[in-house]
Formats: sequence, C-alpha cells, structure tokens
Amino acid sequence: MPNTFGKLFSISTWGESHGPAVGVVIDGCPPGLPLSEADIQVELDRRRPGQSDLVTPRKEADRVEILAGVFEGRTTGVPISLLVRNSDARPGAYDEMREKFRPSHADFTYQAKYGLRDHRGGGRSSARETIGRVAAGAVAKKLLAAGGPVEIRAYVSRVQDIGLSGLGEFPTAAAVEATPVRCPDAAVAAAMIKRIEDVRAAGDSVGGVVTCRVRGLPAGLGEPVFDRLEADLAKAMLSLPASKGFEIGSGYAGTFLRGSEHNDAFVPKAEGVGTATNRSGGVQGGISNGEEIYFTVAFKPVATVMKPQATVDLAGHATELTGRGRHDPCVLPRAVPIVEAMTALVLVDHWMRNAAQTHVFKF
Repeated sequence: MPNTFGKLFSISTWGESHGPAVGVVIDGCPPGLPLSEADIQVELDRRRPGQSDLVTPRKEADRVEILAGVFEGRTTGVPISLLVRNSDARPGAYDEMREKFRPSHADFTYQAKYGLRDHRGGGRSSARETIGRVAAGAVAKKLLAAGGPVEIRAYVSRVQDIGLSGLGEFPTAAAVEATPVRCPDAAVAAAMIKRIEDVRAAGDSVGGVVTCRVRGLPAGLGEPVFDRLEADLAKAMLSLPASKGFEIGSGYAGTFLRGSEHNDAFVPKAEGVGTATNRSGGVQGGISNGEEIYFTVAFKPVATVMKPQATVDLAGHATELTGRGRHDPCVLPRAVPIVEAMTALVLVDHWMRNAAQTHVFKF
C-alpha cells in the first residue's frame, strides 16, 4: 500500500495540507504501553510551523487527538488512530497554482499520475503529511525506551556550505534544541541562521544535511537481503519531502579507501564484541552490529521561492509563476524531528521482527 510503512509495526498516514485534518493509523503496537496525548504532543511541537523566524509563519497548534487504540492511558493492541486538525489553512493563496505547475514541485507528476490534483498547498505532497509520521514516531520512541536505553539524535550538520567538521561527541538533546536551526554547535548554528535569514530576505531558499545517530541499539536487528537495516532506513529517509540523498557510515568517502584501510577490526569490549572503528555505520550485512548507527540525509532547497520562475500551464503553454503562500526558506530545522521519527519507526519494526523470529519458537 503506497500510504503504509512498516511490516509488524506499520503506519498509514492520511490527509492533505489544506483539508480539514491530517493524521495516522498505527497498527501492530503492543498492548499495555502507557500513552497519552502529551507523549505525542512534545514531538509534534518540535515539527510544527511558526515556531521560529526560520520556518513558515503558518500558525498551527497541531494538537493531537487520540481517537482509538488507547484505553485508560494504555494501548490496547488494536489500531491507534491519531488526528490533528488544520486550523490556519489559506487555500486562496494557491489559486494560481490550479492552472500552473510550480517548478520542482509534485504538481506536474501528480497531474500526470492521477489526472487531477489538490493544488491547495500541494495537497498530499505537502510536508504537512509528515505530522502523521512524527505522531507515530513518538509512539515508536516510547516502545524503544521500554526495550532498552536506545537514543536517537538528529541534528542539522550543514546548511548549504556552512557545516560541522566530523561527528564529534554524541550531542545532547539540549544542545540540539538550544537554537532554532537545531545545530548542536552554537557558533556554527549562528552562521547557519544568518545564511537562512539572508536567503529568506532575498525571496529564495536553501538546503543542506541532517545527521542522525543512534546508540544503545543491540546487535542482530535487520535482515540479510532486501530488508537490510540500512536499506529500510534509506527508504524511510528518501520518502521524506525534499530529501535527495542518503549515506550511512563512511558513505561515498569510503570509496577513496582500500579494504585494509576501511575494514572495522573486531575487538573485545566490556559488553562483548565491538569494533575498533565504525566506518560501517553500525550495520554490517544488513544487520546492526551493536556500534553506533550514523547516517546523513540531504535535503534540497525548498522549491517555492518568492521570485518569478518560468513554467507551463495545464495546456502546456509557457508562462511565469511567482511563489505565494507561507513556506520554509529551509526545511532542515523542522526535518530533524521527522528524521528521528522515521528512524524510530524502522528500528521498532525491525526489533519486533527480530523478536518474532528468535524468541517465539524454541527448538
């Protein structure tokens, strides 16, 4: 199903940017997990628009409502239905887009595929769809916390050509959230903020990179062929609006090394077997090896810019279009909680699949 992600722990998102509401149905959540709207709201508040001058000024509280699947504060094991109402939709800002295709948006491809489209803010192709992912990711994070001390930390590591050098220490949540750009280095964050502000003032947009790191994950999660852990992480990340690239571990940089330089030697550690280096990014043969998982996701500049751009209309005639409405000049700050949510969804699904394979039957 094109709107469903995951196998044992699966989610189906629904809704459009300027429709009455958006939401998600979560299937496969075990019964008995303590869950409240407040648990989910804390993650949605990190994603919502209007939280700083660096993001879209659309004013949405993004208050989540639990419609089903939770009784007396605990999950019941049946599907969980979550809803967030749209309250500040302004579809009139997109009237011109009814007849004209926005460059580098999904307008033309949706029209080509379905023969019609919801032009209001991009409809289903809008990043507002990610509300359901973040809400479901909050549930997945609670499950991971119940399973062990797993930490997922995403942060902005580069805005255009301004970035961090290397991984450094595992950042704290406080350091990431200390600035509106969500970069844990205060000096680099200040330069990033200045770049985004300058770009916005010019009516333009800018892209960059989000880094995500996971520690505390046990060895053995993942599958050996088509559902390799890194493959599912890649699919999760490349399903995000504006994402254009994914690298795990050494990524493309590893192609400059020889095998003898790139290999991660096994060494004894207090908790068992480990590796002296981690160019594999915590995954070998599609399965987690117990080391820190780290990967990066590249996001393109936001396609809607407040400048005239050449395009065509529904009849194929050349025309011009200037962006209107409320848009992020840079998606990166709000992408951070979305990347964390998708990571949590992948890890929970693989944890459950691993448990089903290794702990149900005893021979």
